[in-house]
This record gives sequence, structure tokens and C-alpha cells, in this order.
Amino acid sequence: MDKSKSNGSQYVSTRGGSSKGAQTKEANRGEMQSSQLMKLFEEELKDIYWAEKALTKAIPKTEEQVKRVEQVFELTGKKAVAKKCEAMEGLIKEAEEIMEECEEGAMRDAGIISAGQKVEHYEMASYGTLRQFAETLGLTDAVALLEETLNEEKIADKKLTEVALSAVNVEASEEEETRTKKSSK
Repeated sequence: MDKSKSNGSQYVSTRGGSSKGAQTKEANRGEMQSSQLMKLFEEELKDIYWAEKALTKAIPKTEEQVKRVEQVFELTGKKAVAKKCEAMEGLIKEAEEIMEECEEGAMRDAGIISAGQKVEHYEMASYGTLRQFAETLGLTDAVALLEETLNEEKIADKKLTEVALSAVNVEASEEEETRTKKSSK
């Protein structure tokens, strides 16, 4: 089995006794895949960078996450550039609508938690994907940074679930029942 390295990725030729031309072709194909993955990695990084910067306005805790994304850009030798994240923009808009449309109280709180969890799940998917891409690309330091943020997102999602289950959802369901009882009298 012939093994060669390029761009931090490993390529394996399974052809026994293959010629040098076939080995080079295999390595070149691997390099192309690696560079395509690197391009996708960079585009996804720009996307989450925009998302985190947009969230910083509402949630200051994301400032550390923004710094980590900037560090990942540095590790790849690229300038930190944001690309508008349509998905996050939609999630933020949805959260704003919930806050405007819901009455104050448990119902609004439940809506805010719901919107917050949608954001957390989007971030978990993004950071999980970026982490895996970084691992495949051999970007060990980036893996650690992305893993740290991914773990923070998981913890935040768990806390939101705990708050929803322990109090807010129950209160919101009782709030709805109370209104129904009052309007039926």
C-alpha cells in the first residue's frame, strides 16, 4: 500500500504494484479533494463568523466564540471575513417576531427558549461540521478551537432545555389553561 501526504491529508493507493504515474494520479486526485474541502471549510467558516458577529449584539457571550473563529482563520492563513448567513438572519428575525407577537410572561419565555434552541442547533451543526472538516484536513489546532465552541453550544442547549422543562413550558401551559377558563365563564 502506497501512502503519501499533502495538505495535511493522507492518500492511500490500494493498487498493488501500481506504476508511478498511477500513484501520482491518485495523489493529485486527493489533493484536489483536499483543496475542495478546504474551500468549503473556508466558506462555512465565513458563514459562522457572520452568524456569531450578528449574535454578539444580542448575546455578549459569543464574543469569545468570535475570537476563536478568528483564530481558526489565522491558522489557515486567511483573513477573517464574514459572509452573510441567511439561515442565522432568518433565525434572528424569527426570534424578534416571537418577542413582538407574544404577550409578556411564560408564553413569551417559552417562545424565546424555542428560538434560542433553534440558534443553538444551527450552531452545533455548523461547528460539528467545521470540526470534522478541520480534522479531515489535519488542522489539529483548529479542531481544538472548534471543539471548544461546539461543547459550549451543547451546554447552552442543555441549559435551555432544562429551563423549559423545569418551569417555563409548564407555566406556559397553565397560563393558556387559565385564559381558556376565564373566557368560558
